[in-house]
Amino acid sequence: MDTLKTLPKIDLHCHLDGSLSREFIESKLGRTVLENELTAPHDCSSLSEYLTKFDLPVSCILTKENLKEAVLDVIRRVKDENITYIEIRFAPNLSKNESLDYKDIYEAVIEGSKEGQSKYGVMSNIIICAMRHHSEKQNLDMLKAGRDYLGYGICALDLAGDEAGFPNENFAYLFDAANRLEMPFTIHSGECGRSKNIKIAVEAGAKRIGHGICLFDDKELMQYCRDRQIGFELCPTSNYQTKAVKPGTKYPLRSFIDYGIKATVNTDNTTVSNTTMSREYELITSKLNIAKDELVLLYKNSIELSFANDDIKNILSKTVSAYEK
Repeated sequence: MDTLKTLPKIDLHCHLDGSLSREFIESKLGRTVLENELTAPHDCSSLSEYLTKFDLPVSCILTKENLKEAVLDVIRRVKDENITYIEIRFAPNLSKNESLDYKDIYEAVIEGSKEGQSKYGVMSNIIICAMRHHSEKQNLDMLKAGRDYLGYGICALDLAGDEAGFPNENFAYLFDAANRLEMPFTIHSGECGRSKNIKIAVEAGAKRIGHGICLFDDKELMQYCRDRQIGFELCPTSNYQTKAVKPGTKYPLRSFIDYGIKATVNTDNTTVSNTTMSREYELITSKLNIAKDELVLLYKNSIELSFANDDIKNILSKTVSAYEK
């Protein structure tokens, strides 16, 4: 574990609200917070149950200062994991209120991202999430406001939330708008056993897929995604918790690698899933038949698939040698 911890790492799928420290949340709430208020049980019944753990942290990021501090809180914690680059995603509409508009929200998280690099040496970007249960107007307003900051701290769009209740075909308007605005996007898809959502996301222009676990069950779709070099943001601990991977079934990472799918490994929610990148590395090397020398492939995939600019990718490429010693 110590050796794994010293390796440089990249986290492309990390939710801000689900990764806030207990200390941060307690400082904002002014009370002690119990572990079961923040962390989902290992035997979650579904993604819906898992998502109930986000209400409390979201209530702590409703001001500009708190949003900035929240990003700093996440970056401060991942520094100890030797994270070289992280893409932190969050849903602006969950923080928007009468006292907080999009401009304030975006500038707050970008300021936190920049200060995190200055203070902790961790490079980062922000992914903005549309939410499946929000209205078309809410999602489009959020996207259009965020587009002004593309390349200035915001790097992409995501669609998150209850995938089973709100399938991808309902969001053609969002994907069309993102393409018109030249906003790159990744979409949570295939987390709830419906491979059609992956196909819709890729056909719509998604460069990466959040989770995409059920791709393994559709060989034709696997070839389709491999041929198009689509990236997959796997989050093993979370995928087990939400039952994206059914008990007793095989986790697809090994098969993805063997088939040539561009897989990456990420945390999803460090607090809700009680994990870190080092723990994810430990899990995949000890339980999922991933050799330690294959970690370099996952790391290189993360560099290639990141929404970072070329300057950041060039810096990250120089850290690959740590895997080859």
